[in-house]
Amino acid sequence: MKDYIEERAVEIAYYIIEHKATVRQTAKEFGVSKSTIHKDCTDRLEQINPTLAQSVRKVLDVNKQERHIRGGLATREKYLHQHRHAG
Repeated sequence: MKDYIEERAVEIAYYIIEHKATVRQTAKEFGVSKSTIHKDCTDRLEQINPTLAQSVRKVLDVNKQERHIRGGLATREKYLHQHRHAG
């Protein structure tokens, strides 16, 4: 694996842990795709630093559990906003 890819995977891991960031937020911050973030945090990081990979996994699992709640709140806001401006 190229050095810069390993470095990116570790940087991404620390970013996610420090900011409790989602895959989408992290992808935007690093200018890469969500797929790249996911691959870095699972496959690549597991080979580089299994302990760090486990810590990232915990944050990502919490985000996944909360995803449906955030989605529901976003939808609610969208419709409240539309309703206020419709009348």
